[in-house]
Amino acid sequence: MKPPVDSMGEDLRQLLVSHVNVERLVETACSLVDIPSPTGSEQAVAERVREICEEMGLAVSFQEVEAGRSNVLATLVGGGGGRTLMFNGHTDTSYSGREPHLRGKPGFQPVARVSDGLIWGLGITNMKGAIACYLEAVRAIQDAGAQLRGDVQVAAVVGEIEAAQWGEEFRGSQYRGYSAGSHYLVGHGGCADMCILGEPTEQRVVLGHYGTLWGRISTSGPFVHTAFSGDRLEENSIVRMGGVLEDVRRWIPTWEERTSYGGKPGVVNIGAVRGGNAWRLARTPNRTDLFLDIRVPPTMRMQEAKAAFGDLVADLRRRHPEAGIDSEIFVTSPGAEIAEDHELIAAIDSGHQMVFGTTPERDTVRWSSDASVLTRYGIESVNYGTSSGLPSPDGENLEVEGLVRTAQVYALAAAQICEVQ
Repeated sequence: MKPPVDSMGEDLRQLLVSHVNVERLVETACSLVDIPSPTGSEQAVAERVREICEEMGLAVSFQEVEAGRSNVLATLVGGGGGRTLMFNGHTDTSYSGREPHLRGKPGFQPVARVSDGLIWGLGITNMKGAIACYLEAVRAIQDAGAQLRGDVQVAAVVGEIEAAQWGEEFRGSQYRGYSAGSHYLVGHGGCADMCILGEPTEQRVVLGHYGTLWGRISTSGPFVHTAFSGDRLEENSIVRMGGVLEDVRRWIPTWEERTSYGGKPGVVNIGAVRGGNAWRLARTPNRTDLFLDIRVPPTMRMQEAKAAFGDLVADLRRRHPEAGIDSEIFVTSPGAEIAEDHELIAAIDSGHQMVFGTTPERDTVRWSSDASVLTRYGIESVNYGTSSGLPSPDGENLEVEGLVRTAQVYALAAAQICEVQ
């Protein structure tokens, strides 16, 4: 795909970069971090984003995904005849900050703190800092007086974090993640030609990422009082799961080899095991559940991954006929990729080269993003954002300088894709 005609001169490029305002960007980022928004409780931060967008004079659509959860879709309307670029970021955070193991750690609390060139606080990395960069990039375009042919959209969406409903216990909005907001967005007017997602990539261009299949494998056994279980230990569902788990562990390397992508092996996480009741140990567990997060490359159809999981379960049943094995799949989220020669990659390269003086590195990753949904609607998407390296033990933080530079790249990329009149 050929890159767009570059209608910007060097003077306009410099003007766009110079209009990214550090203080304003930091203030916006901190105001978003200061609003708690764990998955399922994003309404207040959505209202803050809407307020900012309305102050900027953008056309704003406020989408109620469900009670207490809204997307914001704001548009800098162009003059016509150009393409639409979307900036997409999720407003939900991975944690609430109330978890016992996170208390006292500043980067896991919904309170922004600026110190030594860093912004600390829950969500700053994933990904309220990116949303602040989107807004600042649009402000820079406005302040520079650049008139674009195409539209620039800023989508702040709910429910991206990898969480899902399961069974009778884990129900409700706090478990409706995995692109719930972007699913709603694209079905209700969120249509663009292409999209930049500012997930934390350390300024690398992520050309592809894995999707996932979440599956349950269960064993069963008799439900009897401890007094009558002495000679029936091998029938205990937890004991039976031990043998099943060993076979699953032997299967994992074959899957990881089969699903290698972008020079990296696939991956499977043994995410949870549940069996019995701690409050009633006088009974044997009638069922034990094993939960697997099976990562699926974008080059593999989800139907193929589903069939492979079915083959695994069938093999386990043959090996353990007495275990009463049952199974289900309860999450399917495909991967996503974008071509190296896509014009959006060229636009990011150009902006990154001007701001950083180098061409950004490429990467493929095994985490997921809303590109999973967007690409299925024909919105070709790339992940490119800032981060301060691996998460600190004290939680999320971002370098102010990294945020500023990323906002500058976003402004340049948007002006190139949407074309200056």
